[in-house]
Amino acid sequence: MGCFVVSRDAFHACDIAPTPRCGSREGSVTPATRLRDGRETAAAYRSGMNITTNPRSIAVVGGGPAAHRLVEALADRGALGTSVNVTVLAEEPHAPYDRVQLSKRFEGPTELALADDGFWSQPGVSLRTGTRVAAIYPDTRELRFETGDVLAYDELVMATGSSATRPTIDHADVAHVMRTLDDVDALVSTVAVLRSRLRRAPIITVVGGGLLGLEAAGGVAELGAKPTLVHSRAWLMSSQVDEGAGRTLARLIADRGIDLELGVRPTGIVRAPSGATIGLELTDGRSIPADLVVFAIGITPRDELARDADIALAPRGGIAIDETCASSAPGVWAIGEVAALDGKTVGLVAPANAMAEVVADRLLGGQATFTPFDEATSLKLAGVDVANFGAVTSVPEGAIEVVFADPIAGVYQKLVVGDDARTLLGGVFVGNAEPYVRLRPMLGRQLPDSPGVYLDAGSGADGVELEVVDGTIVCSCKGVTAGVLRDHIRGGRTDLGELKACSGAGTQCGSCVSLVKNMLDRELTAAGVAVSAALCEHTELSRTELFEAVRVLGLQTVGEVQGRFIDGGVGCDICKPVVASIIATQTGGYILDDGAAALQDTNDRALANMQKDGTYSVVPRIPGGEITPDKLAVIAEVAQEYGLYAKITGGQRIDLFGARLEQLPHIWKRLVDAGMESGQAYGKSLRTVKSCVGSTWCRYGVQDSVGMAVFLEERYRGLRSPHKIKFGVSGCARECAEAQGKDIGVIATAEGWNLYVGGNGGMTPKHAELLAKDLDDATLVRYIDRYLMYYIRTADRLQRTARWQEALEGGLDHVRDVVCDDSLGIADELEAAMAKHVDAYEDEWAATLRSPERLRRFQSFVNAPDAPDPSVMHVPDGRGQRRPATGGEREGVLLSGPRIPVGRP
Repeated sequence: MGCFVVSRDAFHACDIAPTPRCGSREGSVTPATRLRDGRETAAAYRSGMNITTNPRSIAVVGGGPAAHRLVEALADRGALGTSVNVTVLAEEPHAPYDRVQLSKRFEGPTELALADDGFWSQPGVSLRTGTRVAAIYPDTRELRFETGDVLAYDELVMATGSSATRPTIDHADVAHVMRTLDDVDALVSTVAVLRSRLRRAPIITVVGGGLLGLEAAGGVAELGAKPTLVHSRAWLMSSQVDEGAGRTLARLIADRGIDLELGVRPTGIVRAPSGATIGLELTDGRSIPADLVVFAIGITPRDELARDADIALAPRGGIAIDETCASSAPGVWAIGEVAALDGKTVGLVAPANAMAEVVADRLLGGQATFTPFDEATSLKLAGVDVANFGAVTSVPEGAIEVVFADPIAGVYQKLVVGDDARTLLGGVFVGNAEPYVRLRPMLGRQLPDSPGVYLDAGSGADGVELEVVDGTIVCSCKGVTAGVLRDHIRGGRTDLGELKACSGAGTQCGSCVSLVKNMLDRELTAAGVAVSAALCEHTELSRTELFEAVRVLGLQTVGEVQGRFIDGGVGCDICKPVVASIIATQTGGYILDDGAAALQDTNDRALANMQKDGTYSVVPRIPGGEITPDKLAVIAEVAQEYGLYAKITGGQRIDLFGARLEQLPHIWKRLVDAGMESGQAYGKSLRTVKSCVGSTWCRYGVQDSVGMAVFLEERYRGLRSPHKIKFGVSGCARECAEAQGKDIGVIATAEGWNLYVGGNGGMTPKHAELLAKDLDDATLVRYIDRYLMYYIRTADRLQRTARWQEALEGGLDHVRDVVCDDSLGIADELEAAMAKHVDAYEDEWAATLRSPERLRRFQSFVNAPDAPDPSVMHVPDGRGQRRPATGGEREGVLLSGPRIPVGRP
């Protein structure tokens, strides 16, 4: 695997001097002088390799990211205007821009330029936009423009990229594509026109279920259109991820209101007599409605200039290159999507940048070579995190697959390891891609612990440190190694933004930023330097500081918070959910109003937990595990009427599985009318208060544990927090409610109650610690109020109470000082905040049922709100209930739901 190798360790060297962007170089320049990633300077090349000092003319045909990276690489080597003069010929009217971020244009006229005007005006470089090359003549080393003008060159670099592929079907020419800046702007404009003309949400049919297709579908959905995604394979992203991941992704995408047509291809676009698009015909004989069709089915290398010049092409297109990126014609190189190594082209940033580095090195007399690369990706597609690296779709012989699938959370994660069960060969992540950042640098290396620890099932994975060795590529887009980052940090680059600017790491696709920050924090900690607690790069505030700022200023909406504290007013996947949680905690408002819905995850948006087949589970609150026969009867009637699978949970509740999206409000109404409410099993909030029967029935009980559990659950229900919270209340020291394994544990004594805090179950269980003993009811509740509000105000995002408690200076003693002794003088304030929550609480199911506008969210199909999703199929389980159908049972039925394989196929 790996990305690319530069001979003589030039690229991966660790003895690095600052680049011109980060500081001036001092002293003599020798062939051993290195830049930020180990590349020799142009001066070193000239002095050590006897290269002529007369600048050679380099013509670059194409003005995309690869061309920009080539010029940047030559500039970093000090070659522009000294060793080479570069002319970049861009067909588009724009300077090179970041194609990875194209979907941001759906949000507005975002600037995507890869460099400012000053970059293109520096000596030794000339950028010509809107310039089309008509022919190249390698024999005479000239090229001709469409205008007839001729340009002579010494070396030619083909960086022409690729064009969007259109299928050979009827009226394909009327469809849009999404390849360039102008393509996206045209799509945004057309959707606006259609909305105005049709007076409804236009139906946009996107053909292609890969990266670009998902981005297009998500983008038009943000514009208020109704997208349908057509894909030829049975699961999405079929070229990048395995079936389990692809089918899980399909359900998450469908949950966001994107209709899926899988396993079919288009055969023609249907047009009205007026010429307007009205539908798309499919290979199964159906015609589906469409007001606009967008093709995102792949790319075709722009190799026509090379073909006309008799330069060798790969069998499937693209300019054939060797490991030096040289073509069959002397003096002609190829980089980026138009270049084919071993007959294969790749449409990713990292290999294009690697090719640019190799050619820059070769133009200056170096010996760099380009070798096969790992086609890793990490993106948010239509609001869903997706990432993969290494061997995923083609698992090596003898390899072991470790799979974690959480249907409730909508997460699928898989690691592929060697037969030693430790050597990491690949990984794929859908729903939660956080492990990708930590694990990708370990590709090809042995994991220090069992593979399962690093997935969501291993709740202690955050505590397992993965040491990234110096030679490991951290940023594949820019080819930056861990050693390079460490040298920059140790050289004084202690700010994340400064480190990114100097090293280049995290400045393109951004997927490595969290790993870069983690390395920065670890290096600073090791050096005894205070580490910034900023939530993310979009704000200087920590979660605690942001919470306090919102509280003090009295901000009421996510828009107010983003506009005041988040750079750019939008944010990222780290700060968005935090902002939504903070607003929910402090206002007690409905979590999907005032722009907050877009910041929530899948389960919060549905007020229910999504399962593996795309249906949902419904969990009514059963405070303390106590329920009347009448309510039990209603739950049974609902389960029977809607064909739901019923299961008693570990938290003494009843979980009803298999509800379709459009059925949720009907089920909620039955439960609400019977006096029940949402159990909020979907939120980062209070889940359950588990109890034993206590003194009411048990001969050993010394206190009414059920009564206390019911009181506590009804007091803290709906309380949004950094992570989920669980309680337990035991009526005696026999501890039948397992209270010491909960965030809040209450155990009865002859004198009152003992209060335990900071426990949890899961993969790495943690016993709660005794905070106070023999408390009366009122004192117990006051201490819990203070503890919870102090935790909510000061914990980091996604930090359980156990980890928060451990991280506090002074640990439990500090917590006791604050909660019991009021050492900070904020006890009244904390209690008042909890009282405000209790007074403002409103059941989210009931609030939804009262609002027709809110109810519109709960439809499988906008044009047929009561129609069931035909892809949902349940069968008898042999135990008197129903379960999702298996693959064999679904034969002959077109599905978009997941079948999640576990282990080796």
